[in-house]
Amino acid sequence: MRFYYRTINVRGRDLINTAIGNTPLRKCNFLSASYNSQIYIKDESHNPGKSSKDRAAWFMMEDAIRNEKIKPGGTFVEASSGNTGISIAILARKMGYRAKIFVSKTCSQEKLRILESYGAEVELCDNSRGMHIFNSTQYLAQAYAANTENAYFTNQYYNSANIKAHYKTTGPELWQQSEQAVTHMLIGVGTGGSISGIGRFLKEQNRQIKIWGVEPVRSVYQGFVETGMVPEFQELHDAIEGIGRTFIPGAFDPQVVDRIFQVDAEESKDIAKQYYAQTNQLIGYSSAAVLACLEKYKEEMNLKEEDQLILFFPDHGDRYIQKLYKEKKSQSSKIYNSL
Repeated sequence: MRFYYRTINVRGRDLINTAIGNTPLRKCNFLSASYNSQIYIKDESHNPGKSSKDRAAWFMMEDAIRNEKIKPGGTFVEASSGNTGISIAILARKMGYRAKIFVSKTCSQEKLRILESYGAEVELCDNSRGMHIFNSTQYLAQAYAANTENAYFTNQYYNSANIKAHYKTTGPELWQQSEQAVTHMLIGVGTGGSISGIGRFLKEQNRQIKIWGVEPVRSVYQGFVETGMVPEFQELHDAIEGIGRTFIPGAFDPQVVDRIFQVDAEESKDIAKQYYAQTNQLIGYSSAAVLACLEKYKEEMNLKEEDQLILFFPDHGDRYIQKLYKEKKSQSSKIYNSL
């Protein structure tokens, strides 16, 4: 299957020609044997910016340029846990634009270094709790764009192009690569764009496909999917970089999601180390949360031998060395001991 080639042509001038998508879908024999099912991994680290966020960044930026929401040489602005910011910085640099990225102070050091290496101006913020919270990444990004000449806030949390990117590219790829045999998807939920776009496309092909999401404990998606209400918690959700929210973004479509599972940060850290020990593969934080979810809820999932479960791995573990692979392993977790 071909790459998704994207070329922006503005006033007769091609600004960029890049290849995003067509990332591999590979069977994981280790996991398939462990869970007695057909388990595949969609590895998004093969995108040019090494994450699935290349897809959303491209669709949002292409829309802005085509519709003249930003002029040549302007600044793309985003609130990001890192990966979307990296994708925007890479593409902006190629096209002659600037990038200003607002990240929370919990952003990994690896991501900060990458952002700076691509020339992005980075601003650290107290939190990432939504547009109406002062000092959040979203609030400050919006305020900066509104008060800066020729600056455009891509706003991944409320930009429909975020969903469209996965509906138009990732979903069709998965359907074709799986030879129309996928029965279950398991995806970490951050902005909601990935699970919404993929889920919408796959449900249109086969309503029986189960679309499952993963988030940290005390994140709000699970309660919202189950009750239609946004739950309130006394404590913030576990810090699993890239997933979990205190608000429901406009990029999340609950109609295509069958269930949201919750895992904690320590489970995710421990399973990342265990998976590396077994496979010699470094996985990202939200990918580790997906694996922790599979282990924690394997009885409830009730997967059959013929089922084909696809795990969505949005980025690579080399962006989380300090957070996942350098810290002392928790002594309390028993996860994967049975494998």
